[in-house]
Parts: sequence; structure tokens; C-alpha cells
Amino acid sequence: MITSVGLENVVVAETDLSLVDGQKGRLVYRGHWARDLAIRHTFEEVAHLLWYGHLPSADELAALREKLANERELPSHVKTILDSIPANVDMMSVLRTAVSALGNQEHGWPPTMQQVISLTAKLPTIIAYRYRRLQGKEPVAPRAELGHTANYLYMLKGEEASAAQVRALDAYLILTQEHGLNASTFAGRVVASTRSDLISSVTAAIGALKGPLHGGAPSEVTEMLEQIGTKENAERWLRAALERGERLMGFGHRVYKTMDPRAVALSKVAASLAADDPWFDLATHVEQVALRLLEEYKPGRGLNTNVEFYAAAVMRSIGLEAELFTPTFAVSRTVGWCAHILEAAQNRLIRPQSVYTGSMPEE
Repeated sequence: MITSVGLENVVVAETDLSLVDGQKGRLVYRGHWARDLAIRHTFEEVAHLLWYGHLPSADELAALREKLANERELPSHVKTILDSIPANVDMMSVLRTAVSALGNQEHGWPPTMQQVISLTAKLPTIIAYRYRRLQGKEPVAPRAELGHTANYLYMLKGEEASAAQVRALDAYLILTQEHGLNASTFAGRVVASTRSDLISSVTAAIGALKGPLHGGAPSEVTEMLEQIGTKENAERWLRAALERGERLMGFGHRVYKTMDPRAVALSKVAASLAADDPWFDLATHVEQVALRLLEEYKPGRGLNTNVEFYAAAVMRSIGLEAELFTPTFAVSRTVGWCAHILEAAQNRLIRPQSVYTGSMPEE
């Protein structure tokens, strides 16, 4: 039997949601370049594309925005649960618990678009509610007239973000809505293939995203940049890390063997936001030095800048703390998870095999 550790290069599903071409550095959402969608469209437009199969008309977009706005409020029992979780429990564990608590008899099989919209609308509210409670502040109620991204920032900060900040975060959220059969999406599809409900499938996906090898990279990039501190210290710090055999966070990708196309698009958006921002200036310099040193120490490995590097730059520039990075990733990836779960509802139970390597009893 042929085996593949980590299911490397094993095809387990057919999908028309996205193409992730690691060799050529291409990312396609339903026939559209993801980079173009991030620059020219909004979160809601791209969600509509992934859920319904086409970019929305003006009327369809207005209808989706209204439906999302109407589903943002949390049930009282979820607020009670959020208030009862100890302050030292990390945000992703809180998110996983709160999403699980949304499940009820209405979340049966098969999943519906109403369930998808309701869940997607509530994730930002869960995160913002918990975040403000931890700060000793009153939660901020959602505002129906604000778009998905603008409302998320408003609920976190208690004031409207600038148009540039909303645009930058919108671009990040679009670029991370969908990315093939990554670990969290695969986990969600496995659960959905059992004909479990949408909430259970997304809860499983959140559990996978919580792992630092999947959803933790942006915060680790921030940690690295904070340790470097200044442009003058960059080469010394990076060279020392490489000589210790450490990984440089924000560089290299399991799939992409060339520049991550999401990083290319996000770097353009980030530059327009933070051209005069010292943090972004440091990040840009570190990127240039890191790429040069990676080629020196690991020639031919194709360790290029990935989306997490610029995600850290963008989210730091708009004032999001590190504890919000992975939960914010979940805000966007929920769109792709739900699209896959809807798709998986039509497929067979996912049941791979394993190879036994233990000893055998005597006959």
C-alpha cells in the first residue's frame, strides 16, 4: 500500500471553490484571481462568490449585507457562557466554546444558507464581546449600517475605523477566506461528511486553526519583529536565528514554492495604509534582509514571504493586538469553511486508511 505522511499530494475531494497552485504561485476563487478580488471587491462580495458561485448584483449584495447585519446579535445564553469563562482562557478556546454553544435543533442536516449567514455574522460579535469584557469595558452593540469588516472593528474599538483601516483589513479577510484543503477546512469537511451539523463542523475547524502550525503564524511574526526592534539589528538577529537552526516566521509555505500570491496583494494594500508607519518600515526592511539570508543559508529552498508576514504588518498597523490575530483569521476562513461544508454535504463519508506498523500476535 502506498502511504503519504500528512496526506501530502493525496487527492481526497473535487471542488470548484478554489485552486491553490503552489508551483506557480496562483490562487483562484471560483474563476477569479484572489489578488484581484482583494483589491477590487469587499468581504461580502467575495463571500457571495464562494457561497453562491458568482459575484453579486447590486440587489444581491444589498440582500446579503442585510441578512448578515440582522444575524449579528448573540443569544443571551452565549453571552452568559462568555462571561463565565475564566480570563486566562485563550481567545481561540473561547471562540470554539461559544460557537459550539450556538448549536441547537435548528442546526440539523443538511446545512442551509441561513445557518451559514447566521454563523458568519456572529463570529465577529463573539470575539469583540469577549475582548472588551477582558478589558473591563462594556461590549459594543453591532451597527446594521456598517459593513462586515467595519462593524467588526467598531465593536472591538468602540469607534469607527478609518476607511483605509477598513480597506486593509477587508483585503486580508478576502485573501484568507478560502485556501483549498488546509488543515482546518479538511477537519470541517470530515465532520460534515458524517452528516453532522454545521456548528459541529465549524467547531472542529476552529480546533484545527487553533494549532500554531496553522493559525498562529501572524502573532509569531509580530513577536519576531518586536525582538528585532530596529532596522540596524535586523541582520544580526536574523543571522543568529538561522545559525541556531530556527525557522523565520512569515517565510516559506507548505504549498507555495514561489511568492505567496496573497502576500503580493496584501503588501500593496498595506503599503497604501502604512507608508509612513515605523512598524511597516521595519517589516519591509526585515523582509528584504530575511529573503537574502534565507537564500544564503538555504539556497534553492524557495522560502519566500507568505501571507502571515504582511498580515502581521497590517493588523499591527490598524491596532489589533496579537491575541486577536488568529481569531480574526477565523472570521474570514469561516466563509470558506462553510462553502466547503455545503459542498461536502453532497459527498461520501471521508474514511481514509492507515498502515499498521505494530507487532502481530502469534497465530
